[in-house]
Amino acid sequence: MAHKFLDLTFTPAVLEAQQHYFGRSHAIPPAAQDDALGPEEIAFIESRDSFYLSSVSETGWPYTQHRGGPAGFCKVIRPNQLVFADYKGNRQMLSTGNLATDDRVCLFMMDYPARERLKLLGHAEVLDAREHPDLVRQITTPELASITERVFRIHVVAFDWNCPKYITPRYTAAQVQELITPLKTRIAELESQLAEHRS
Repeated sequence: MAHKFLDLTFTPAVLEAQQHYFGRSHAIPPAAQDDALGPEEIAFIESRDSFYLSSVSETGWPYTQHRGGPAGFCKVIRPNQLVFADYKGNRQMLSTGNLATDDRVCLFMMDYPARERLKLLGHAEVLDAREHPDLVRQITTPELASITERVFRIHVVAFDWNCPKYITPRYTAAQVQELITPLKTRIAELESQLAEHRS
């Protein structure tokens, strides 16, 4: 776990809850610097095809939104900065509106087959895609650029890897196909051999 994440999330109320349920609380010295994304974090982020983005409204209510795209649609462009395209959607503008009054976000990224999860805290900025065509071309494909309305740019402040406990492995259709292709090939070989034997 990176130090800054503890500094930000282990609030007095959290420490009090730790003391109440476990008889002790964590002593966390203040972290002067933001957590720096390393090669492992960058590779994980840039291989996701979806994640969850949480923001807080001006009335104090949290909101979590699913974000998806082709694998690698979320890109790390600087050691502590990542961007992703925001495509045409339902036009509710909930995350975009929330970020206009409070730019703090939490990103929750999952790798279900590997039972891994990465949490990131940061400050988000929403850019109008029409005003940043070069950035849009840099981070997406020509096909997706045509439906990109905004770009989210996030300065990562802290991150934390979670343990695999209680993560149920889930697989995409492509991953399942990759696993069963050798089995299909072997079945076809055996069926061919059986047909030759019968003839």
